[in-house]
Amino acid sequence: MALHLERIDWMPSPPLVPEDGPIDLAHLKRMTLGDAGLEREVLAMFLTQAARLAEALATLPAEALQLAHTLSGSARAVGAFAVAEAAEGVHSAVKDGREPGQALGALKSAVVEARLAIEAMLRS
Repeated sequence: MALHLERIDWMPSPPLVPEDGPIDLAHLKRMTLGDAGLEREVLAMFLTQAARLAEALATLPAEALQLAHTLSGSARAVGAFAVAEAAEGVHSAVKDGREPGQALGALKSAVVEARLAIEAMLRS
């Protein structure tokens, strides 16, 4: 019995952190199927959610792990990979019982940078 091998060309994975800014526009375009109106709508929703979740995480509520996980997933969906990585840092710190101050600071900075980029995109 002969084994038949076939070459498969795989689609490359997106980078963990975009190289061109706080929002990976190519990833966002793929996730919204190139619909510019949907891109704007998704970014506006993320902007509101990210600010709300980052503010809530600053007080380290009992549900901090869930909030950090939610923020990380939302950030990855829109291509805000630095926000996702920072949220995962908060998640890890809380889960491991480490002092989360540095991770929270990184999250705040990443959210501000993403917010500024998104606001500029929404104005244009």
